Amino acid sequence: MLIVIYATFFFIILRFAVTIFNFISDPKLRRVTKNYDNLVSILIPARNEEKNILTLLKSIERQDYSNYEVIVLDDDSSDRTYNICAEFAAKHSAFKVVRGKELTGQWLGKNYACYQLAKQAQGDFLLFLDADEQIYDGLINSAVHRMHFRKLALLSLFTNQQMDTLGELLTVPLMHYLLLNLLPLRLVFLAKNSAVAAASGQFMLFDAEVYRQYEWHKGAKDKIVEDVEIMKQVKVRGYNGESLLANGMVSCRMYTDYNTAINGFGKNFLAAFNYNIFSFLIFLVLLIAGPMIVIMTLNFQLILMMIGLILLTRIMISLESGQNAALNVVLHPFQIFSMVLIAFSAIQKYLTKTTVWKGRKI
Repeated sequence: MLIVIYATFFFIILRFAVTIFNFISDPKLRRVTKNYDNLVSILIPARNEEKNILTLLKSIERQDYSNYEVIVLDDDSSDRTYNICAEFAAKHSAFKVVRGKELTGQWLGKNYACYQLAKQAQGDFLLFLDADEQIYDGLINSAVHRMHFRKLALLSLFTNQQMDTLGELLTVPLMHYLLLNLLPLRLVFLAKNSAVAAASGQFMLFDAEVYRQYEWHKGAKDKIVEDVEIMKQVKVRGYNGESLLANGMVSCRMYTDYNTAINGFGKNFLAAFNYNIFSFLIFLVLLIAGPMIVIMTLNFQLILMMIGLILLTRIMISLESGQNAALNVVLHPFQIFSMVLIAFSAIQKYLTKTTVWKGRKI
Protein backbone atom coordinates (compact mmCIF):
# COMPACT_ATOMS: atom_id res chain seq x y z
CA MET A 1 0.00 0.00 0.00
CA LEU A 2 2.88 2.34 0.82
CA ILE A 3 4.20 2.02 -2.72
CA VAL A 4 0.79 2.95 -4.13
CA ILE A 5 0.62 6.01 -1.88
CA TYR A 6 4.09 7.15 -2.97
CA ALA A 7 3.20 6.59 -6.62
CA THR A 8 -0.08 8.46 -6.21
CA PHE A 9 1.57 11.52 -4.69
CA PHE A 10 4.35 11.48 -7.27
CA PHE A 11 1.70 11.42 -9.99
CA ILE A 12 -0.36 14.20 -8.39
CA ILE A 13 2.67 16.43 -7.79
CA LEU A 14 3.96 15.85 -11.32
CA ARG A 15 0.60 16.86 -12.80
CA PHE A 16 0.42 19.82 -10.43
CA ALA A 17 3.83 20.97 -11.68
CA VAL A 18 2.64 20.73 -15.30
CA THR A 19 -0.47 22.73 -14.39
CA ILE A 20 1.61 25.45 -12.70
CA PHE A 21 3.86 25.64 -15.76
CA ASN A 22 0.83 26.12 -18.01
CA PHE A 23 -0.74 28.63 -15.63
CA ILE A 24 2.41 30.75 -15.40
CA SER A 25 3.41 30.49 -19.07
CA ASP A 26 -0.22 31.31 -20.03
CA PRO A 27 -0.23 29.74 -23.52
CA LYS A 28 -2.97 31.87 -25.10
CA LEU A 29 -3.37 33.54 -28.46
CA ARG A 30 -2.88 37.28 -27.88
CA ARG A 31 -4.83 40.02 -29.61
CA VAL A 32 -2.74 42.29 -31.80
CA THR A 33 -3.38 45.75 -33.26
CA LYS A 34 -1.22 45.31 -36.36
CA ASN A 35 -3.47 44.65 -39.34
CA TYR A 36 -2.83 42.02 -42.03
CA ASP A 37 -4.36 41.59 -45.47
CA ASN A 38 -3.33 38.04 -46.44
CA LEU A 39 -6.10 36.07 -48.12
CA VAL A 40 -7.40 33.52 -45.62
CA SER A 41 -9.40 30.55 -46.89
CA ILE A 42 -11.86 29.49 -44.20
CA LEU A 43 -12.66 25.84 -44.84
CA ILE A 44 -15.56 24.07 -43.15
CA PRO A 45 -16.34 20.35 -43.47
CA ALA A 46 -20.01 19.81 -42.64
CA ARG A 47 -22.02 16.60 -42.25
CA ASN A 48 -25.58 16.88 -40.94
CA GLU A 49 -24.95 20.28 -39.36
CA GLU A 50 -28.24 22.05 -40.10
CA LYS A 51 -28.58 23.06 -36.43
CA ASN A 52 -25.12 24.63 -36.20
CA ILE A 53 -23.78 25.81 -39.53
CA LEU A 54 -25.73 29.06 -39.87
CA THR A 55 -24.45 30.32 -36.51
CA LEU A 56 -20.87 29.83 -37.68
CA LEU A 57 -21.43 31.44 -41.08
CA LYS A 58 -23.07 34.50 -39.52
CA SER A 59 -20.21 34.86 -37.03
CA ILE A 60 -17.67 34.80 -39.88
CA GLU A 61 -19.65 37.40 -41.81
CA ARG A 62 -19.74 39.67 -38.72
CA GLN A 63 -16.09 39.43 -37.72
CA ASP A 64 -13.55 42.16 -38.48
CA TYR A 65 -11.11 40.54 -40.94
CA SER A 66 -11.97 41.48 -44.51
CA ASN A 67 -9.77 39.49 -46.91
CA TYR A 68 -11.19 35.98 -46.74
CA GLU A 69 -13.08 33.34 -48.65
CA VAL A 70 -15.31 30.71 -47.10
CA ILE A 71 -15.83 27.26 -48.59
CA VAL A 72 -18.22 24.80 -46.96
CA LEU A 73 -18.05 21.18 -48.09
CA ASP A 74 -21.26 19.24 -47.57
CA ASP A 75 -20.08 15.74 -46.68
CA ASP A 76 -23.05 13.64 -47.85
CA SER A 77 -25.49 15.19 -45.38
CA SER A 78 -28.97 13.75 -45.07
CA ASP A 79 -30.45 16.97 -43.65
CA ARG A 80 -30.70 20.58 -44.92
CA THR A 81 -27.03 21.46 -44.40
CA TYR A 82 -26.36 22.05 -48.12
CA ASN A 83 -29.52 24.08 -48.69
CA ILE A 84 -28.88 26.33 -45.69
CA CYS A 85 -25.32 27.03 -46.86
CA ALA A 86 -26.41 27.60 -50.44
CA GLU A 87 -29.05 30.11 -49.39
CA PHE A 88 -26.51 31.99 -47.27
CA ALA A 89 -23.86 31.93 -50.02
CA ALA A 90 -26.34 33.34 -52.53
CA LYS A 91 -26.49 36.51 -50.42
CA HIS A 92 -22.78 36.75 -49.53
CA SER A 93 -20.21 36.67 -52.34
CA ALA A 94 -17.28 35.53 -50.15
CA PHE A 95 -19.09 32.30 -49.30
CA LYS A 96 -19.68 29.17 -51.34
CA VAL A 97 -20.75 25.60 -50.72
CA VAL A 98 -19.70 22.48 -52.61
CA ARG A 99 -20.75 18.86 -52.43
CA GLY A 100 -18.12 16.37 -51.32
CA LYS A 101 -17.05 13.35 -53.32
CA GLU A 102 -17.95 9.82 -52.29
CA LEU A 103 -15.73 8.45 -49.53
CA THR A 104 -13.21 5.94 -50.89
CA GLY A 105 -10.28 3.78 -49.85
CA GLN A 106 -8.75 4.24 -46.39
CA TRP A 107 -9.98 7.80 -46.01
CA LEU A 108 -11.96 8.79 -42.94
CA GLY A 109 -14.81 11.22 -43.58
CA LYS A 110 -13.57 14.47 -42.04
CA ASN A 111 -10.01 13.98 -43.27
CA TYR A 112 -11.21 13.47 -46.84
CA ALA A 113 -13.51 16.49 -46.62
CA CYS A 114 -10.62 18.68 -45.44
CA TYR A 115 -8.39 17.35 -48.22
CA GLN A 116 -11.01 18.25 -50.83
CA LEU A 117 -11.49 21.70 -49.32
CA ALA A 118 -7.78 22.45 -49.49
CA LYS A 119 -7.80 21.60 -53.20
CA GLN A 120 -10.34 24.37 -53.83
CA ALA A 121 -8.81 27.06 -51.61
CA GLN A 122 -6.95 30.06 -53.02
CA GLY A 123 -5.69 31.65 -49.81
CA ASP A 124 -2.25 32.37 -48.40
CA PHE A 125 -3.47 30.63 -45.27
CA LEU A 126 -5.90 27.72 -44.89
CA LEU A 127 -8.10 27.85 -41.79
CA PHE A 128 -10.08 24.71 -40.98
CA LEU A 129 -13.01 25.19 -38.61
CA ASP A 130 -15.68 22.80 -37.34
CA ALA A 131 -19.31 23.60 -38.09
CA ASP A 132 -20.34 23.84 -34.42
CA GLU A 133 -18.21 26.90 -33.67
CA GLN A 134 -18.46 30.69 -33.55
CA ILE A 135 -15.63 33.13 -34.16
CA TYR A 136 -15.19 36.67 -32.83
CA ASP A 137 -13.38 39.88 -33.64
CA GLY A 138 -9.60 39.71 -33.51
CA LEU A 139 -9.32 35.98 -34.13
CA ILE A 140 -8.14 35.81 -37.73
CA ASN A 141 -5.87 38.85 -37.56
CA SER A 142 -4.25 37.65 -34.33
CA ALA A 143 -3.80 34.13 -35.73
CA VAL A 144 -2.25 35.41 -38.96
CA HIS A 145 0.10 37.58 -36.89
CA ARG A 146 1.13 34.52 -34.91
CA MET A 147 1.86 32.62 -38.12
CA HIS A 148 4.16 35.41 -39.33
CA PHE A 149 5.75 36.07 -35.92
CA ARG A 150 6.59 32.43 -35.18
CA LYS A 151 7.14 31.40 -38.81
CA LEU A 152 4.61 28.61 -38.35
CA ALA A 153 3.46 25.94 -40.76
CA LEU A 154 0.57 25.17 -38.41
CA LEU A 155 -1.20 27.00 -35.61
CA SER A 156 -3.87 25.12 -33.69
CA LEU A 157 -6.16 26.57 -31.04
CA PHE A 158 -8.05 24.84 -28.25
CA THR A 159 -11.34 26.70 -28.34
CA ASN A 160 -13.40 27.96 -25.44
CA GLN A 161 -16.19 25.50 -24.74
CA GLN A 162 -19.87 26.40 -24.52
CA MET A 163 -21.71 24.13 -22.06
CA ASP A 164 -25.46 24.56 -21.58
CA THR A 165 -26.56 21.30 -19.94
CA LEU A 166 -25.48 19.28 -16.91
CA GLY A 167 -24.37 16.46 -19.20
CA GLU A 168 -21.93 18.81 -20.93
CA LEU A 169 -20.65 20.18 -17.61
CA LEU A 170 -19.91 16.62 -16.49
CA THR A 171 -17.83 15.74 -19.55
CA VAL A 172 -16.56 18.62 -21.70
CA PRO A 173 -14.25 20.19 -19.05
CA LEU A 174 -12.27 16.93 -19.06
CA MET A 175 -10.70 17.94 -22.38
CA HIS A 176 -8.89 20.97 -20.96
CA TYR A 177 -8.32 19.16 -17.67
CA LEU A 178 -6.34 16.37 -19.32
CA LEU A 179 -4.56 18.69 -21.73
CA LEU A 180 -3.30 21.26 -19.22
CA ASN A 181 -2.73 18.66 -16.51
CA LEU A 182 -0.50 16.39 -18.59
CA LEU A 183 1.21 18.50 -21.26
CA PRO A 184 3.22 21.72 -20.91
CA LEU A 185 1.54 23.34 -23.91
CA ARG A 186 4.39 25.73 -24.71
CA LEU A 187 6.60 22.73 -25.45
CA VAL A 188 4.62 21.97 -28.61
CA PHE A 189 6.47 24.89 -30.19
CA LEU A 190 9.66 24.86 -28.14
CA ALA A 191 10.43 21.12 -28.32
CA LYS A 192 11.36 19.97 -31.81
CA ASN A 193 10.71 16.31 -31.01
CA SER A 194 7.54 15.16 -32.77
CA ALA A 195 6.53 13.14 -29.71
CA VAL A 196 5.62 16.43 -28.02
CA ALA A 197 2.55 17.17 -30.10
CA ALA A 198 -0.96 18.40 -29.44
CA ALA A 199 -3.55 20.01 -31.67
CA SER A 200 -7.28 20.53 -32.00
CA GLY A 201 -9.14 19.97 -35.24
CA GLN A 202 -11.56 22.70 -34.14
CA PHE A 203 -9.02 25.30 -35.31
CA MET A 204 -6.16 24.42 -37.66
CA LEU A 205 -4.46 27.30 -39.52
CA PHE A 206 -1.90 26.27 -42.14
CA ASP A 207 0.64 28.07 -44.25
CA ALA A 208 -0.96 27.30 -47.60
CA GLU A 209 2.30 26.96 -49.53
CA VAL A 210 3.63 24.35 -47.12
CA TYR A 211 0.25 22.59 -46.98
CA ARG A 212 0.10 22.25 -50.77
CA GLN A 213 3.56 20.76 -50.77
CA TYR A 214 2.83 18.05 -48.18
CA GLU A 215 -0.99 17.74 -48.24
CA TRP A 216 -1.09 17.09 -44.51
CA HIS A 217 -4.57 15.59 -44.40
CA LYS A 218 -3.59 13.02 -47.01
CA GLY A 219 -0.76 11.89 -44.75
CA ALA A 220 -3.28 11.36 -41.93
CA LYS A 221 -6.15 10.09 -44.05
CA ASP A 222 -6.92 7.02 -41.89
CA LYS A 223 -6.25 8.59 -38.47
CA ILE A 224 -9.14 9.14 -36.07
CA VAL A 225 -7.17 11.84 -34.23
CA GLU A 226 -5.86 13.47 -37.39
CA ASP A 227 -5.09 16.80 -35.72
CA VAL A 228 -2.35 15.42 -33.46
CA GLU A 229 -1.00 13.23 -36.26
CA ILE A 230 -0.70 16.26 -38.55
CA MET A 231 1.13 18.25 -35.87
CA LYS A 232 3.57 15.34 -35.57
CA GLN A 233 4.06 15.30 -39.36
CA VAL A 234 4.71 19.04 -39.39
CA LYS A 235 7.43 18.67 -36.76
CA VAL A 236 8.96 15.59 -38.39
CA ARG A 237 9.38 17.62 -41.60
CA GLY A 238 11.28 20.27 -39.66
CA TYR A 239 8.58 22.96 -39.65
CA ASN A 240 7.30 24.96 -36.70
CA GLY A 241 3.94 24.12 -35.17
CA GLU A 242 2.26 25.71 -32.18
CA SER A 243 -0.85 24.99 -30.10
CA LEU A 244 -2.44 27.63 -27.89
CA LEU A 245 -5.65 28.37 -26.00
CA ALA A 246 -8.13 30.45 -27.99
CA ASN A 247 -8.46 33.13 -25.30
CA GLY A 248 -12.15 33.74 -25.98
CA MET A 249 -11.77 34.45 -29.70
CA VAL A 250 -13.45 31.25 -30.88
CA SER A 251 -15.96 29.06 -29.07
CA CYS A 252 -17.49 25.67 -29.71
CA ARG A 253 -20.39 23.65 -28.41
CA MET A 254 -19.05 20.16 -28.96
CA TYR A 255 -21.97 18.14 -27.61
CA THR A 256 -25.52 18.78 -26.43
CA ASP A 257 -26.11 15.91 -24.00
CA TYR A 258 -24.33 13.41 -21.77
CA ASN A 259 -24.59 10.29 -23.94
CA THR A 260 -23.37 12.06 -27.06
CA ALA A 261 -20.41 13.43 -25.13
CA ILE A 262 -19.47 10.01 -23.74
CA ASN A 263 -19.64 8.53 -27.24
CA GLY A 264 -17.80 11.46 -28.83
CA PHE A 265 -14.90 11.51 -26.41
CA GLY A 266 -14.78 7.72 -26.43
CA LYS A 267 -13.89 7.59 -30.11
CA ASN A 268 -10.50 9.25 -29.60
CA PHE A 269 -9.69 8.99 -25.88
CA LEU A 270 -7.17 6.18 -26.30
CA ALA A 271 -5.20 8.15 -28.88
CA ALA A 272 -3.68 10.30 -26.12
CA PHE A 273 -2.01 7.09 -24.88
CA ASN A 274 -0.99 5.91 -28.35
CA TYR A 275 -3.66 3.19 -28.08
CA ASN A 276 -1.69 1.44 -25.35
CA ILE A 277 -4.44 0.03 -23.13
CA PHE A 278 -2.02 -1.02 -20.37
CA SER A 279 -0.57 2.47 -19.88
CA PHE A 280 -4.08 3.87 -20.09
CA LEU A 281 -5.26 1.60 -17.26
CA ILE A 282 -2.22 2.53 -15.15
CA PHE A 283 -3.18 6.17 -15.63
CA LEU A 284 -6.73 5.47 -14.45
CA VAL A 285 -5.51 3.52 -11.41
CA LEU A 286 -3.23 6.39 -10.33
CA LEU A 287 -5.91 8.96 -11.06
CA ILE A 288 -8.80 7.23 -9.26
CA ALA A 289 -7.75 4.26 -7.12
CA GLY A 290 -4.67 6.03 -5.75
CA PRO A 291 -6.59 8.90 -4.09
CA MET A 292 -9.14 6.42 -2.70
CA ILE A 293 -6.33 4.46 -1.03
CA VAL A 294 -4.91 7.67 0.42
CA ILE A 295 -8.34 8.44 1.92
CA MET A 296 -8.47 4.93 3.40
CA THR A 297 -5.29 5.64 5.40
CA LEU A 298 -7.31 8.15 7.48
CA ASN A 299 -4.13 10.23 7.67
CA PHE A 300 -5.57 13.76 7.87
CA GLN A 301 -2.39 15.52 6.71
CA LEU A 302 -1.97 13.29 3.66
CA ILE A 303 -5.64 13.62 2.73
CA LEU A 304 -5.60 17.40 3.15
CA MET A 305 -2.44 17.73 1.05
CA MET A 306 -3.87 15.56 -1.71
CA ILE A 307 -7.21 17.39 -1.82
CA GLY A 308 -5.45 20.76 -1.80
CA LEU A 309 -3.28 19.83 -4.80
CA ILE A 310 -6.28 18.50 -6.75
CA LEU A 311 -8.43 21.56 -6.00
CA LEU A 312 -5.66 24.02 -6.90
CA THR A 313 -5.11 22.12 -10.13
CA ARG A 314 -8.80 22.33 -11.06
CA ILE A 315 -8.93 26.04 -10.24
CA MET A 316 -5.87 26.94 -12.32
CA ILE A 317 -6.99 24.88 -15.32
CA SER A 318 -10.52 26.31 -15.15
CA LEU A 319 -9.22 29.88 -15.10
CA GLU A 320 -6.86 29.21 -18.02
CA SER A 321 -9.59 27.65 -20.13
CA GLY A 322 -12.24 30.26 -19.37
CA GLN A 323 -14.45 27.91 -17.35
CA ASN A 324 -16.27 28.28 -14.03
CA ALA A 325 -13.69 27.25 -11.43
CA ALA A 326 -16.15 26.83 -8.54
CA LEU A 327 -18.43 24.67 -10.65
CA ASN A 328 -15.59 22.44 -11.80
CA VAL A 329 -14.43 21.99 -8.21
CA VAL A 330 -17.91 20.95 -7.08
CA LEU A 331 -18.41 18.63 -10.06
CA HIS A 332 -14.89 17.16 -10.02
CA PRO A 333 -15.85 13.73 -8.56
CA PHE A 334 -18.68 13.37 -11.06
CA GLN A 335 -16.44 14.43 -13.94
CA ILE A 336 -13.91 11.80 -12.92
CA PHE A 337 -16.69 9.21 -12.88
CA SER A 338 -17.59 10.35 -16.41
CA MET A 339 -13.96 9.86 -17.38
CA VAL A 340 -14.18 6.24 -16.25
CA LEU A 341 -17.25 5.71 -18.45
CA ILE A 342 -15.48 7.35 -21.39
CA ALA A 343 -12.39 5.22 -20.78
CA PHE A 344 -14.17 1.89 -20.79
CA SER A 345 -16.31 2.95 -23.74
CA ALA A 346 -13.11 3.77 -25.62
CA ILE A 347 -11.48 0.44 -24.75
CA GLN A 348 -14.58 -1.55 -25.71
CA LYS A 349 -14.93 0.22 -29.05
CA TYR A 350 -11.23 -0.10 -29.81
CA LEU A 351 -11.09 -3.83 -29.08
CA THR A 352 -14.32 -4.62 -30.93
CA LYS A 353 -13.66 -2.11 -33.73
CA THR A 354 -17.18 -0.71 -33.38
CA THR A 355 -16.43 3.01 -33.27
CA VAL A 356 -19.12 4.90 -35.15
CA TRP A 357 -19.38 8.67 -35.61
CA LYS A 358 -22.02 10.58 -37.57
CA GLY A 359 -23.34 7.36 -39.05
CA ARG A 360 -19.98 6.08 -40.27
CA LYS A 361 -17.84 3.31 -38.88
CA ILE A 362 -14.33 4.57 -38.20
